[in-house]
Amino acid sequence: MSSRTRARGVKSAAGVHTIHIPRQRGRRRAQPFVVVVPEQPSLTREALGFLGRGLWRFRGALAPTFLAVLAWPLTAILHALAWWSGLLLAPLAVVPALWLGFVHIRRPARSITFVWRAGLALLATVAFVWLVLAAGFGPLAGPLPLIWLLIWLVAQTAWLIVRSR
Repeated sequence: MSSRTRARGVKSAAGVHTIHIPRQRGRRRAQPFVVVVPEQPSLTREALGFLGRGLWRFRGALAPTFLAVLAWPLTAILHALAWWSGLLLAPLAVVPALWLGFVHIRRPARSITFVWRAGLALLATVAFVWLVLAAGFGPLAGPLPLIWLLIWLVAQTAWLIVRSR
């Protein structure tokens, strides 16, 4: 290693590599840069990396979970900024029923297809009602956390069933 990059007089912990970058030309009074690079990442860094890689790998399968986790702070912010936003969002609860009627008129279905459509419309209606109530009263009010959990479980389960077919 050249004497220009070897650290002189700098104490460092065991297992840490230290590289001393010399002063640049024209900056005689500036302090030199010292870069300290640990030999191995910490256990916290390893755990967070493992978790992040797992979430990224299964991001398609976990889409309802990401939406559910995103809905929680969104409704908390809406409630904190404007409690009346729940009144503005209330018409959203009717949209899934309108969608079901429109799709059934355009493409009539029997048996299992209609059951899946009706179930999806019911789940979306309950989710929009939760969104409206959480924006109006706060996501922690009354039974809203339990309802959120049930909606998330049903949506995630249905999503995994549909994706496996």
